[in-house]
Amino acid sequence: METRKRYSLILLGALAIGMLGLSSCNHDPNHPGWAYMPDMYYSEPSNAYSENVVFRDSMSNQLPVQGTIPRGYMPFPYKQKSYDDQILAGVELENPIINNDKNLERGKKQYEIYCSNCHGLSGDGKGYLFTSGLFPAKPTSLIGDVVQNKPDGEIFHIITVGSLSGLMGAHGSQIQPDDRWKIINYLRTLLAKK
Repeated sequence: METRKRYSLILLGALAIGMLGLSSCNHDPNHPGWAYMPDMYYSEPSNAYSENVVFRDSMSNQLPVQGTIPRGYMPFPYKQKSYDDQILAGVELENPIINNDKNLERGKKQYEIYCSNCHGLSGDGKGYLFTSGLFPAKPTSLIGDVVQNKPDGEIFHIITVGSLSGLMGAHGSQIQPDDRWKIINYLRTLLAKK
């Protein structure tokens, strides 16, 4: 009889501990439980332009350290819109994008978005801006010998920083580097269809 009481007490104790354990679980994701170091757990945010005693200039919003670049970004080394940089880019830069159907399709879409308004869908320089009279100078034909004989790196440079004539603006801030290479691959297919 006494062992039966002992088992009952053990079972009752285990049941009480189990219920206590289950009742302590909180399923609200906005309240994960107790914070043992609340000063480390709950940080006090600062407004971007508010005063902050931690920094020498008393501003919360700080510039990044000089030379910092965003993750996944590679700076373009030929930043000058100059003939020398354009030629150097043509010599040193090689197209890293494989010329396959998927990349050509992406290059075609990017070309239609960014290039066709001036250069035309067929690359002949008769885009809407020129044919409608909104842009007085005829853009360069991309299917002519001038572009066909340029290395990919030169075309990449022109898309990135703009043309030396000043008629084509820089598109480096609008078109991702991989997409610029895909546009060049697509241009090569336009030239092959000529």
